[in-house]
Amino acid sequence: MAPILRSPFRSTISVAAALALLMNGLVLTVPAHAQSQGPASVADLAEPLLDAVVNISTSQKVKETGKGPVPQVPEGSPFQEFFKDFFDGEREQKGGQKVNSLGSGFVIDPKGFVVTNNHVIEGADDIEVVFPNGSKLKATLVGTDTKTDLSVLKVEPKAPLKAVKFGDSRAMRIGDWVMAIGNPFGLGGSVSVGIISARGRNINAGPYDNFIQTDAAINKGNSGGPLFNMKGEVIGINTAIISPSGGSIGIGFSVPTELAQNIVNQLIEFGETRRGWLGVRIQPVTDDVSSSLGLDSTKGALISGVVKGGPVENGPIEAGDIVLTFDGKPVNEMRDLPRVVAESPVGKEVDVIIVRDGKQQTVKVTLGRLDDSASASDETTSEEPTDGDTGNDMTQQDDGAPMGDDQLTDGNDEPQNVLGMQLVKLTDDLRTARGIASSVEGVLVESVTDGSVAADKGVKSGDIIVEVGQDFMEVPGDVMVRVNGLKSEGRKNAHMMIADAQGNLRFVALPLE
Repeated sequence: MAPILRSPFRSTISVAAALALLMNGLVLTVPAHAQSQGPASVADLAEPLLDAVVNISTSQKVKETGKGPVPQVPEGSPFQEFFKDFFDGEREQKGGQKVNSLGSGFVIDPKGFVVTNNHVIEGADDIEVVFPNGSKLKATLVGTDTKTDLSVLKVEPKAPLKAVKFGDSRAMRIGDWVMAIGNPFGLGGSVSVGIISARGRNINAGPYDNFIQTDAAINKGNSGGPLFNMKGEVIGINTAIISPSGGSIGIGFSVPTELAQNIVNQLIEFGETRRGWLGVRIQPVTDDVSSSLGLDSTKGALISGVVKGGPVENGPIEAGDIVLTFDGKPVNEMRDLPRVVAESPVGKEVDVIIVRDGKQQTVKVTLGRLDDSASASDETTSEEPTDGDTGNDMTQQDDGAPMGDDQLTDGNDEPQNVLGMQLVKLTDDLRTARGIASSVEGVLVESVTDGSVAADKGVKSGDIIVEVGQDFMEVPGDVMVRVNGLKSEGRKNAHMMIADAQGNLRFVALPLE
Protein backbone atom coordinates (compact mmCIF):
# COMPACT_ATOMS: atom_id res chain seq x y z
CA MET A 1 0.00 0.00 0.00
CA ALA A 2 1.37 3.41 -0.97
CA PRO A 3 2.09 5.81 1.87
CA ILE A 4 -0.13 8.82 2.48
CA LEU A 5 1.85 12.01 3.13
CA ARG A 6 0.58 15.22 4.61
CA SER A 7 0.35 18.37 2.54
CA PRO A 8 3.77 20.08 2.31
CA PHE A 9 2.22 23.16 3.88
CA ARG A 10 1.22 21.22 7.01
CA SER A 11 3.95 18.60 7.12
CA THR A 12 5.81 18.13 10.36
CA ILE A 13 8.08 15.34 9.10
CA SER A 14 11.02 15.61 6.73
CA VAL A 15 11.12 13.85 3.36
CA ALA A 16 14.16 11.83 4.49
CA ALA A 17 12.30 10.62 7.58
CA ALA A 18 9.28 9.72 5.50
CA LEU A 19 11.41 7.65 3.14
CA ALA A 20 13.03 5.89 6.08
CA LEU A 21 9.62 4.94 7.45
CA LEU A 22 8.55 3.77 4.01
CA MET A 23 11.58 1.50 3.68
CA ASN A 24 10.72 -0.06 7.02
CA GLY A 25 7.26 -0.91 5.72
CA LEU A 26 5.49 1.71 7.80
CA VAL A 27 2.60 3.77 6.48
CA LEU A 28 1.97 7.38 7.43
CA THR A 29 -1.62 8.29 8.13
CA VAL A 30 -3.25 11.63 8.79
CA PRO A 31 -6.80 12.55 9.71
CA ALA A 32 -9.16 12.55 6.74
CA HIS A 33 -9.98 16.26 7.05
CA ALA A 34 -6.30 17.21 6.77
CA GLN A 35 -5.71 15.40 3.50
CA SER A 36 -7.47 18.12 1.45
CA GLN A 37 -5.94 21.13 3.18
CA GLY A 38 -3.43 23.46 1.58
CA PRO A 39 -2.15 26.91 2.56
CA ALA A 40 -4.35 29.05 4.74
CA SER A 41 -7.28 30.34 2.68
CA VAL A 42 -7.71 34.04 1.89
CA ALA A 43 -11.39 33.59 1.02
CA ASP A 44 -12.63 35.25 4.20
CA LEU A 45 -10.30 38.18 3.56
CA ALA A 46 -11.17 38.60 -0.11
CA GLU A 47 -14.95 38.18 0.05
CA PRO A 48 -15.87 41.51 1.70
CA LEU A 49 -13.32 43.41 -0.42
CA LEU A 50 -14.43 42.29 -3.87
CA ASP A 51 -17.48 44.58 -3.96
CA ALA A 52 -15.29 47.67 -3.51
CA VAL A 53 -13.01 46.87 -6.47
CA VAL A 54 -14.42 48.12 -9.76
CA ASN A 55 -13.79 47.99 -13.47
CA ILE A 56 -12.97 51.33 -15.14
CA SER A 57 -14.21 51.46 -18.72
CA THR A 58 -13.24 54.43 -20.89
CA SER A 59 -13.89 55.48 -24.46
CA GLN A 60 -12.05 57.97 -26.57
CA LYS A 61 -12.84 59.36 -30.00
CA VAL A 62 -10.03 58.82 -32.47
CA LYS A 63 -9.86 61.03 -35.52
CA GLU A 64 -10.46 59.10 -38.76
CA THR A 65 -7.26 58.78 -40.77
CA GLY A 66 -8.94 57.53 -43.94
CA LYS A 67 -9.65 54.08 -45.26
CA GLY A 68 -8.19 54.52 -48.74
CA PRO A 69 -10.12 54.44 -52.01
CA VAL A 70 -13.37 52.51 -52.24
CA PRO A 71 -12.88 49.46 -54.46
CA GLN A 72 -14.64 49.59 -57.82
CA VAL A 73 -17.04 46.67 -58.20
CA PRO A 74 -18.56 45.81 -61.59
CA GLU A 75 -22.25 46.70 -61.95
CA GLY A 76 -24.38 43.69 -61.18
CA SER A 77 -21.61 41.89 -59.23
CA PRO A 78 -22.88 39.68 -56.37
CA PHE A 79 -20.47 41.61 -54.06
CA GLN A 80 -21.84 45.04 -55.03
CA GLU A 81 -24.38 45.26 -52.22
CA PHE A 82 -21.84 44.02 -49.65
CA PHE A 83 -19.27 46.71 -50.47
CA LYS A 84 -21.95 49.40 -50.74
CA ASP A 85 -23.40 48.63 -47.28
CA PHE A 86 -19.95 48.41 -45.65
CA PHE A 87 -18.47 51.63 -46.98
CA ASP A 88 -21.69 53.63 -46.67
CA GLY A 89 -21.79 52.58 -43.01
CA GLU A 90 -18.21 53.75 -42.51
CA ARG A 91 -19.02 57.18 -43.94
CA GLU A 92 -21.94 57.56 -41.53
CA GLN A 93 -19.58 57.27 -38.51
CA LYS A 94 -18.93 60.98 -38.30
CA GLY A 95 -16.39 62.23 -35.76
CA GLY A 96 -14.08 59.23 -36.02
CA GLN A 97 -13.97 55.88 -34.30
CA LYS A 98 -14.28 55.15 -30.61
CA VAL A 99 -11.52 53.27 -28.82
CA ASN A 100 -12.37 51.52 -25.55
CA SER A 101 -9.99 50.57 -22.76
CA LEU A 102 -10.31 48.79 -19.44
CA GLY A 103 -8.60 49.19 -16.09
CA SER A 104 -9.28 48.78 -12.39
CA GLY A 105 -10.10 51.03 -9.47
CA PHE A 106 -11.47 50.92 -5.95
CA VAL A 107 -14.02 52.81 -3.89
CA ILE A 108 -12.56 54.71 -0.92
CA ASP A 109 -15.72 56.55 0.17
CA PRO A 110 -19.33 55.28 0.25
CA LYS A 111 -20.34 58.61 -1.33
CA GLY A 112 -18.73 57.51 -4.59
CA PHE A 113 -15.05 58.52 -4.71
CA VAL A 114 -13.00 56.03 -6.74
CA VAL A 115 -9.21 55.81 -7.06
CA THR A 116 -7.44 54.58 -10.19
CA ASN A 117 -4.34 55.27 -12.30
CA ASN A 118 -4.06 58.37 -14.44
CA HIS A 119 -2.97 56.28 -17.43
CA VAL A 120 -6.23 54.30 -17.20
CA ILE A 121 -8.42 57.36 -17.84
CA GLU A 122 -5.99 59.72 -19.59
CA GLY A 123 -7.52 61.28 -22.71
CA ALA A 124 -10.88 59.62 -22.14
CA ASP A 125 -14.05 61.30 -23.39
CA ASP A 126 -16.31 59.05 -21.33
CA ILE A 127 -15.55 57.19 -18.11
CA GLU A 128 -17.78 54.47 -16.71
CA VAL A 129 -17.41 52.58 -13.44
CA VAL A 130 -18.60 48.98 -13.63
CA PHE A 131 -19.38 47.31 -10.30
CA PRO A 132 -19.02 43.57 -9.54
CA ASN A 133 -22.82 43.10 -9.68
CA GLY A 134 -22.84 44.40 -13.26
CA SER A 135 -24.29 47.85 -12.52
CA LYS A 136 -22.70 50.84 -14.22
CA LEU A 137 -22.36 54.50 -13.31
CA LYS A 138 -20.98 57.41 -15.31
CA ALA A 139 -17.94 58.96 -13.63
CA THR A 140 -16.52 62.45 -13.62
CA LEU A 141 -12.84 63.22 -13.14
CA VAL A 142 -12.23 64.92 -9.79
CA GLY A 143 -8.49 65.40 -10.21
CA THR A 144 -5.36 63.75 -11.52
CA ASP A 145 -1.65 63.75 -10.73
CA THR A 146 0.58 62.72 -13.61
CA LYS A 147 3.74 62.64 -11.51
CA THR A 148 2.47 59.71 -9.43
CA ASP A 149 0.01 58.37 -12.05
CA LEU A 150 -2.98 58.71 -9.72
CA SER A 151 -6.52 59.92 -10.40
CA VAL A 152 -9.73 60.28 -8.41
CA LEU A 153 -13.18 59.79 -9.99
CA LYS A 154 -16.66 60.53 -8.64
CA VAL A 155 -19.86 58.61 -9.26
CA GLU A 156 -23.35 59.41 -7.95
CA PRO A 157 -24.76 56.23 -6.35
CA LYS A 158 -28.36 55.89 -5.22
CA ALA A 159 -27.20 54.10 -2.07
CA PRO A 160 -23.90 54.13 -0.14
CA LEU A 161 -21.21 52.06 -1.80
CA LYS A 162 -19.00 49.41 -0.25
CA ALA A 163 -15.61 51.08 0.36
CA VAL A 164 -12.16 50.05 1.51
CA LYS A 165 -9.74 52.02 3.65
CA PHE A 166 -6.08 52.93 3.40
CA GLY A 167 -3.50 51.21 5.56
CA ASP A 168 0.07 52.19 6.44
CA SER A 169 2.49 51.02 3.76
CA ARG A 170 5.40 52.08 5.99
CA ALA A 171 4.59 49.18 8.30
CA MET A 172 4.99 46.63 5.52
CA ARG A 173 8.16 44.58 5.34
CA ILE A 174 9.82 42.61 2.58
CA GLY A 175 8.34 39.13 2.74
CA ASP A 176 4.92 40.22 4.06
CA TRP A 177 1.91 38.65 2.33
CA VAL A 178 -0.23 40.88 0.09
CA MET A 179 -3.30 40.38 -2.06
CA ALA A 180 -4.12 42.10 -5.36
CA ILE A 181 -7.66 42.44 -6.69
CA GLY A 182 -8.43 43.76 -10.15
CA ASN A 183 -9.78 43.09 -13.60
CA PRO A 184 -6.98 41.48 -15.63
CA PHE A 185 -7.71 41.46 -19.38
CA GLY A 186 -11.25 42.64 -18.60
CA LEU A 187 -12.21 39.33 -17.02
CA GLY A 188 -13.80 40.87 -13.93
CA GLY A 189 -12.83 40.72 -10.27
CA SER A 190 -9.79 38.47 -9.86
CA VAL A 191 -7.75 37.78 -6.74
CA SER A 192 -4.02 36.98 -6.63
CA VAL A 193 -1.73 36.55 -3.65
CA GLY A 194 2.00 37.07 -3.21
CA ILE A 195 4.54 38.80 -1.05
CA ILE A 196 6.31 42.14 -1.01
CA SER A 197 9.49 41.45 -2.94
CA ALA A 198 11.14 44.84 -2.43
CA ARG A 199 10.45 48.40 -1.33
CA GLY A 200 11.50 51.84 -2.50
CA ARG A 201 11.87 50.82 -6.14
CA ASN A 202 12.80 53.49 -8.68
CA ILE A 203 11.57 52.50 -12.17
CA ASN A 204 12.00 55.99 -13.68
CA ALA A 205 8.25 56.46 -13.95
CA GLY A 206 8.29 59.88 -12.29
CA PRO A 207 10.17 62.21 -9.95
CA TYR A 208 8.72 60.63 -6.79
CA ASP A 209 9.24 56.92 -7.54
CA ASN A 210 9.03 54.85 -4.36
CA PHE A 211 7.26 51.71 -5.55
CA ILE A 212 6.40 48.54 -3.67
CA GLN A 213 7.48 45.52 -5.72
CA THR A 214 5.33 42.39 -5.46
CA ASP A 215 5.16 38.96 -7.04
CA ALA A 216 1.35 38.86 -6.71
CA ALA A 217 0.08 38.42 -10.28
CA ILE A 218 -0.62 41.80 -11.89
CA ASN A 219 -1.62 41.85 -15.55
CA LYS A 220 -2.99 44.23 -18.14
CA GLY A 221 -6.25 45.56 -16.72
CA ASN A 222 -5.04 45.40 -13.11
CA SER A 223 -3.75 48.98 -13.34
CA GLY A 224 -5.41 51.19 -10.75
CA GLY A 225 -6.50 48.28 -8.59
CA PRO A 226 -5.65 47.91 -4.89
CA LEU A 227 -2.89 45.94 -3.20
CA PHE A 228 -4.10 44.81 0.24
CA ASN A 229 -2.31 43.75 3.40
CA MET A 230 -3.63 40.80 5.35
CA LYS A 231 -5.88 43.12 7.36
CA GLY A 232 -7.82 44.07 4.23
CA GLU A 233 -6.31 47.56 4.10
CA VAL A 234 -5.06 49.15 0.88
CA ILE A 235 -1.31 49.62 1.10
CA GLY A 236 -0.63 50.18 -2.61
CA ILE A 237 -2.16 51.05 -5.99
CA ASN A 238 -1.06 48.62 -8.71
CA THR A 239 0.51 50.62 -11.50
CA ALA A 240 3.13 48.83 -13.60
CA ILE A 241 4.74 45.51 -14.42
CA ILE A 242 7.95 44.36 -16.03
CA SER A 243 7.12 41.82 -18.69
CA PRO A 244 8.45 40.95 -22.15
CA SER A 245 5.13 39.31 -23.04
CA GLY A 246 2.61 41.71 -21.49
CA GLY A 247 1.61 39.15 -18.87
CA SER A 248 2.72 38.72 -15.28
CA ILE A 249 6.18 37.30 -14.63
CA GLY A 250 6.04 38.10 -10.94
CA ILE A 251 7.47 41.64 -11.06
CA GLY A 252 4.75 44.18 -10.38
CA PHE A 253 4.87 47.67 -8.88
CA SER A 254 2.44 49.56 -6.67
CA VAL A 255 2.36 53.18 -5.52
CA PRO A 256 2.58 52.96 -1.70
CA THR A 257 -0.12 54.60 0.37
CA GLU A 258 2.49 56.64 2.23
CA LEU A 259 2.76 58.59 -1.03
CA ALA A 260 -0.71 58.05 -2.49
CA GLN A 261 -2.99 58.82 0.45
CA ASN A 262 -2.01 62.46 0.77
CA ILE A 263 -2.32 62.97 -2.98
CA VAL A 264 -5.77 61.37 -3.07
CA ASN A 265 -6.94 63.55 -0.17
CA GLN A 266 -5.67 66.69 -1.92
CA LEU A 267 -7.33 65.75 -5.20
CA ILE A 268 -10.64 65.28 -3.40
CA GLU A 269 -10.33 68.51 -1.41
CA PHE A 270 -8.76 70.82 -4.00
CA GLY A 271 -9.04 69.02 -7.34
CA GLU A 272 -5.25 69.33 -7.61
CA THR A 273 -2.07 68.55 -5.71
CA ARG A 274 -0.44 71.11 -3.42
CA ARG A 275 3.12 70.00 -2.84
CA GLY A 276 5.80 71.51 -0.69
CA TRP A 277 8.66 73.32 -2.45
CA LEU A 278 12.17 73.98 -1.21
CA GLY A 279 13.47 75.77 -4.30
CA VAL A 280 16.86 74.14 -4.75
CA ARG A 281 18.81 72.26 -7.41
CA ILE A 282 20.37 69.02 -6.29
CA GLN A 283 22.78 66.34 -7.42
CA PRO A 284 24.00 63.00 -6.02
CA VAL A 285 26.61 62.65 -3.30
CA THR A 286 29.01 60.40 -5.20
CA ASP A 287 32.02 58.61 -3.76
CA ASP A 288 34.26 61.27 -5.31
CA VAL A 289 32.24 64.13 -3.81
CA SER A 290 32.14 62.42 -0.41
CA SER A 291 35.90 61.87 -0.51
CA SER A 292 36.61 65.43 -1.59
CA LEU A 293 34.62 66.77 1.37
CA GLY A 294 36.13 64.33 3.84
CA LEU A 295 32.79 62.64 4.62
CA ASP A 296 32.43 59.14 6.04
CA SER A 297 29.52 58.11 3.76
CA THR A 298 27.83 58.92 0.47
CA LYS A 299 24.40 59.58 1.97
CA GLY A 300 22.36 62.68 1.34
CA ALA A 301 21.51 65.15 -1.42
CA LEU A 302 24.02 67.79 -2.50
CA ILE A 303 22.60 71.29 -2.98
CA SER A 304 24.07 72.55 -6.25
CA GLY A 305 22.07 75.76 -6.41
CA VAL A 306 19.25 77.82 -4.95
CA VAL A 307 16.34 78.97 -7.10
CA LYS A 308 15.84 82.74 -7.30
CA GLY A 309 12.68 83.77 -5.52
CA GLY A 310 12.43 80.37 -3.83
CA PRO A 311 11.69 79.70 -0.16
CA VAL A 312 15.36 79.41 0.84
CA GLU A 313 16.88 82.16 -1.31
CA ASN A 314 19.37 84.04 0.88
CA GLY A 315 18.20 81.75 3.66
CA PRO A 316 19.27 78.82 5.76
CA ILE A 317 20.28 76.46 2.92
CA GLU A 318 23.20 77.25 0.63
CA ALA A 319 24.84 75.75 -2.43
CA GLY A 320 27.33 73.14 -1.26
CA ASP A 321 25.23 71.95 1.69
CA ILE A 322 24.45 68.24 1.94
CA VAL A 323 20.97 67.43 3.24
CA LEU A 324 20.92 64.34 5.47
CA THR A 325 17.50 64.58 7.11
CA PHE A 326 14.35 66.51 6.19
CA ASP A 327 11.55 66.92 8.73
CA GLY A 328 12.74 63.83 10.58
CA LYS A 329 12.87 61.71 7.42
CA PRO A 330 16.27 60.38 6.30
CA VAL A 331 17.60 61.45 2.92
CA ASN A 332 19.71 58.43 1.98
CA GLU A 333 20.11 59.40 -1.65
CA MET A 334 19.40 62.33 -3.93
CA ARG A 335 15.98 61.16 -5.15
CA ASP A 336 14.66 60.97 -1.58
CA LEU A 337 14.73 64.74 -1.09
CA PRO A 338 12.19 65.78 -3.80
CA ARG A 339 9.78 63.15 -2.54
CA VAL A 340 9.89 64.03 1.16
CA VAL A 341 9.70 67.75 0.36
CA ALA A 342 6.70 67.22 -1.93
CA GLU A 343 4.92 65.18 0.75
CA SER A 344 5.28 68.02 3.30
CA PRO A 345 2.49 70.60 3.73
CA VAL A 346 2.88 74.01 2.14
CA GLY A 347 3.88 76.66 4.69
CA LYS A 348 5.17 74.17 7.23
CA GLU A 349 8.37 75.01 9.11
CA VAL A 350 10.61 71.96 9.22
CA ASP A 351 13.99 71.01 10.66
CA VAL A 352 16.66 70.11 8.12
CA ILE A 353 19.93 68.44 9.12
CA ILE A 354 22.74 69.46 6.77
CA VAL A 355 26.49 69.14 6.48
CA ARG A 356 28.29 72.43 5.84
CA ASP A 357 32.05 72.91 5.91
CA GLY A 358 32.38 69.35 7.17
CA LYS A 359 30.15 69.94 10.20
CA GLN A 360 26.60 68.77 10.88
CA GLN A 361 24.02 71.37 11.86
CA THR A 362 20.25 71.79 11.96
CA VAL A 363 18.48 74.64 10.17
CA LYS A 364 14.81 75.57 9.93
CA VAL A 365 13.08 76.20 6.61
CA THR A 366 9.51 77.17 5.69
CA LEU A 367 8.21 75.47 2.57
CA GLY A 368 6.63 77.22 -0.37
CA ARG A 369 4.18 75.68 -2.82
CA LEU A 370 5.38 73.80 -5.89
CA ASP A 371 3.86 75.04 -9.13
CA ASP A 372 3.41 71.84 -11.12
CA SER A 373 2.77 73.80 -14.31
CA ALA A 374 6.26 75.29 -14.24
CA SER A 375 8.94 72.68 -14.70
CA ALA A 376 11.61 75.04 -13.41
CA SER A 377 9.87 75.21 -10.05
CA ASP A 378 10.53 71.58 -9.14
CA GLU A 379 13.38 70.40 -6.98
CA THR A 380 15.61 69.72 -9.97
CA THR A 381 18.77 67.77 -10.51
CA SER A 382 21.90 69.17 -12.03
CA GLU A 383 23.77 67.07 -14.51
CA GLU A 384 26.45 65.04 -12.82
CA PRO A 385 29.30 64.32 -15.27
CA THR A 386 30.12 60.65 -15.56
CA ASP A 387 33.23 59.29 -13.96
CA GLY A 388 36.18 58.64 -16.22
CA ASP A 389 39.78 57.58 -16.07
CA THR A 390 42.13 60.11 -14.59
CA GLY A 391 44.33 61.40 -17.34
CA ASN A 392 46.48 63.81 -15.35
CA ASP A 393 47.78 63.32 -11.83
CA MET A 394 49.93 66.42 -11.46
CA THR A 395 49.31 70.15 -11.40
CA GLN A 396 51.19 71.55 -14.38
CA GLN A 397 52.72 74.81 -15.54
CA ASP A 398 52.06 76.01 -19.07
CA ASP A 399 55.23 74.25 -20.24
CA GLY A 400 54.07 70.96 -18.77
CA ALA A 401 56.61 70.80 -15.94
CA PRO A 402 55.33 69.79 -12.49
CA MET A 403 54.86 72.71 -10.15
CA GLY A 404 55.51 72.49 -6.43
CA ASP A 405 53.77 74.36 -3.61
CA ASP A 406 56.84 76.53 -3.09
CA GLN A 407 56.38 77.95 -6.59
CA LEU A 408 52.77 79.02 -5.95
CA THR A 409 51.57 82.34 -4.68
CA ASP A 410 48.02 83.12 -3.61
CA GLY A 411 46.44 85.96 -5.58
CA ASN A 412 48.34 85.22 -8.82
CA ASP A 413 46.11 86.45 -11.67
CA GLU A 414 48.31 85.06 -14.43
CA PRO A 415 46.91 82.16 -16.53
CA GLN A 416 47.41 78.74 -14.95
CA ASN A 417 47.01 75.14 -16.15
CA VAL A 418 45.36 73.05 -13.43
CA LEU A 419 44.21 69.47 -13.89
CA GLY A 420 43.95 69.97 -17.64
CA MET A 421 42.11 73.31 -17.42
CA GLN A 422 43.62 76.52 -18.81
CA LEU A 423 42.42 79.13 -16.31
CA VAL A 424 42.33 82.90 -16.79
CA LYS A 425 41.07 85.84 -14.78
CA LEU A 426 37.46 86.74 -15.53
CA THR A 427 37.74 90.30 -16.86
CA ASP A 428 34.94 92.59 -18.03
CA ASP A 429 35.99 92.08 -21.65
CA LEU A 430 35.89 88.29 -21.30
CA ARG A 431 32.55 88.49 -19.50
CA THR A 432 31.08 90.43 -22.43
CA ALA A 433 32.71 88.25 -25.08
CA ARG A 434 31.54 85.01 -23.45
CA GLY A 435 28.08 86.30 -22.51
CA ILE A 436 28.63 85.60 -18.82
CA ALA A 437 26.02 87.03 -16.46
CA SER A 438 27.13 89.86 -14.19
CA SER A 439 26.10 87.83 -11.12
CA VAL A 440 28.65 85.09 -11.87
CA GLU A 441 32.00 85.43 -10.13
CA GLY A 442 35.05 83.18 -10.18
CA VAL A 443 37.83 82.00 -12.49
CA LEU A 444 37.17 81.39 -16.18
CA VAL A 445 38.00 78.06 -17.80
CA GLU A 446 39.42 79.22 -21.12
CA SER A 447 40.04 75.73 -22.52
CA VAL A 448 40.18 72.08 -21.43
CA THR A 449 42.71 69.50 -22.59
CA ASP A 450 41.20 66.43 -24.21
CA GLY A 451 41.65 63.33 -22.07
CA SER A 452 42.36 65.31 -18.90
CA VAL A 453 40.56 64.64 -15.61
CA ALA A 454 38.63 67.88 -16.09
CA ALA A 455 37.45 66.83 -19.54
CA ASP A 456 36.47 63.40 -18.23
CA LYS A 457 34.31 65.05 -15.58
CA GLY A 458 32.51 67.28 -18.07
CA VAL A 459 34.25 70.59 -17.42
CA LYS A 460 34.25 72.65 -20.63
CA SER A 461 35.46 75.94 -22.03
CA GLY A 462 33.37 78.84 -20.73
CA ASP A 463 32.70 77.31 -17.31
CA ILE A 464 33.55 79.38 -14.24
CA ILE A 465 35.18 77.87 -11.17
CA VAL A 466 33.44 79.52 -8.22
CA GLU A 467 34.78 77.47 -5.30
CA VAL A 468 37.42 74.83 -4.68
CA GLY A 469 37.24 72.93 -1.40
CA GLN A 470 34.44 75.33 -0.34
CA ASP A 471 36.76 78.35 -0.68
CA PHE A 472 35.86 81.14 -3.12
CA MET A 473 38.18 81.49 -6.12
CA GLU A 474 38.98 84.95 -7.48
CA VAL A 475 42.05 84.49 -9.71
CA PRO A 476 43.79 81.46 -11.36
CA GLY A 477 46.48 81.40 -8.66
CA ASP A 478 43.82 80.80 -6.02
CA VAL A 479 42.78 77.59 -7.78
CA MET A 480 46.37 76.40 -8.07
CA VAL A 481 47.09 77.01 -4.39
CA ARG A 482 43.88 75.38 -3.17
CA VAL A 483 44.28 72.28 -5.36
CA ASN A 484 47.83 71.72 -4.18
CA GLY A 485 46.78 72.35 -0.59
CA LEU A 486 44.10 69.65 -0.84
CA LYS A 487 46.63 67.27 -2.32
CA SER A 488 49.09 67.90 0.49
CA GLU A 489 46.29 67.13 2.98
CA GLY A 490 45.97 63.69 1.41
CA ARG A 491 42.66 64.39 -0.34
CA LYS A 492 42.00 62.21 -3.37
CA ASN A 493 39.64 64.66 -5.06
CA ALA A 494 39.19 68.41 -5.37
CA HIS A 495 35.59 69.43 -4.73
CA MET A 496 34.71 72.29 -7.10
CA MET A 497 31.63 74.45 -7.50
CA ILE A 498 31.31 75.31 -11.18
CA ALA A 499 28.91 77.75 -12.84
CA ASP A 500 27.84 78.09 -16.45
CA ALA A 501 27.47 81.46 -18.17
CA GLN A 502 23.93 81.90 -16.80
CA GLY A 503 25.01 81.13 -13.23
CA ASN A 504 23.59 77.62 -12.96
CA LEU A 505 25.76 75.72 -10.48
CA ARG A 506 26.95 72.15 -10.25
CA PHE A 507 29.58 70.34 -8.22
CA VAL A 508 32.40 68.30 -9.68
CA ALA A 509 35.00 66.21 -7.87
CA LEU A 510 38.25 66.16 -9.86
CA PRO A 511 40.69 63.34 -8.98
CA LEU A 512 44.06 64.51 -7.63
CA GLU A 513 45.87 61.18 -7.86
